[in-house]
Amino acid sequence: MKIVIIRHGEVDYKMRKWSNSKEVSQDYKMYDQAPVISAEYNVPKSGSQAYYVSSLSRTLETAKAMFGEQDYIVSELIDEVPLSASIETKLRLPLAFWNITGRIQWLFNSKRQKESRKETIIRAERFVEDLVSKNEDCAIVTHGFFMITLLEVMKKKGFSIKGKSSGFANGECTIAEI
Repeated sequence: MKIVIIRHGEVDYKMRKWSNSKEVSQDYKMYDQAPVISAEYNVPKSGSQAYYVSSLSRTLETAKAMFGEQDYIVSELIDEVPLSASIETKLRLPLAFWNITGRIQWLFNSKRQKESRKETIIRAERFVEDLVSKNEDCAIVTHGFFMITLLEVMKKKGFSIKGKSSGFANGECTIAEI
């Protein structure tokens, strides 16, 4: 079984460099609703029998640009790990602060975030178990941060990963085989 895992295309939305907790929450929401910037992608031919996308529109837009019209399978199990403001404040703080502290909270399973690391792992495990049971070549268009957890789970389930395991650029892919 060969699986091509792809990070979605670049999103056409610029988040504020400095924001308070309310503004960063608005930016996270707007980012999730924004379209992707039109681009050409270099994705290896996979012989895919199935094409999976998350429930966030940017993955479907990217998949259509890569593979054309297909019967895409939409799964919330491969959605991006949601991010929330790490603290409530009217003070404007840099975007890097919000992103880093939110991910640290996620890592330590903080209730402040919409999803904990434990919940993300369970979601990824459910998705991988479903893939293994179907035993078919496929392509998955998902999200950069979620891909890290997905690939960790795949390795634990016996997949070999060809290419890097983190730090994916928009439109970049890796291949998992079992």
